[in-house]
Amino acid sequence: MESKGLNLTLKIWRQENAKAKGKFVTYEVKNISPDCSFLEMLDQLNETLVEKFEMPVCFDHDCREGICGMCSLYINGRPHGNDSGVTTCQLHMRKFKDGDTIYIEPWRAKAFPVIRDLVVDRSAFDKIIQAGGYVSVNTGGVPDANAIAIRKENADLAMDAAQCIGCGACVAACKNASAMLFVSAKVSHLALLPQGKIEAKERVEAMVSRMDELGFGNCSNTGACEAECPKEIKITNIARLNREYICSKLG
Repeated sequence: MESKGLNLTLKIWRQENAKAKGKFVTYEVKNISPDCSFLEMLDQLNETLVEKFEMPVCFDHDCREGICGMCSLYINGRPHGNDSGVTTCQLHMRKFKDGDTIYIEPWRAKAFPVIRDLVVDRSAFDKIIQAGGYVSVNTGGVPDANAIAIRKENADLAMDAAQCIGCGACVAACKNASAMLFVSAKVSHLALLPQGKIEAKERVEAMVSRMDELGFGNCSNTGACEAECPKEIKITNIARLNREYICSKLG
């Protein structure tokens, strides 16, 4: 039996640029398949708007497979919507009911200024990575790296941290717009591996300093970042970041 389509009311934030005054605009969408993704639903809305010679809603997307982290939307008060462990592109319309009203907003953070509508400038994350989120020492090729013995526990923790896709949901979820979960994931990933230990001191100090310069807030340990992270990055990484930072200052 074919699923009945959903009729929904969308309250979408429209804003021409970072300096313009934004507002919610109401749209109605009809007969939306419960099996389509949230972004496919927005695609259908935009097709309707274009047919009426209206400006389509701008939103970020790329892979649509939960890998790139670009589909950053605040949906009904939650980053990436009312599901756990998913990005917006992995959120399906079956999570909503016929007749629902859905509020859709961009990330709200000083460090993520609005470009247009639902698109924000997340290049602040790139600047934090540029400050030290890499290994610049010569570690040899892949066979050399694979020959280095690493404890399974450390390898597993490093891979868990490396899953961070830099979507910014942690910042959007935090009442202080803190980027600590993102930075701690990047620091943990490298701090746990032998290849990352050579530059560990400089890395953590540079990345934390850049994070503060860019206007992100402080961590207050509410755990909202972990709860809303689509890759379920643990806040234990923040504890590791703090240890790395303290050790760098004392050493």
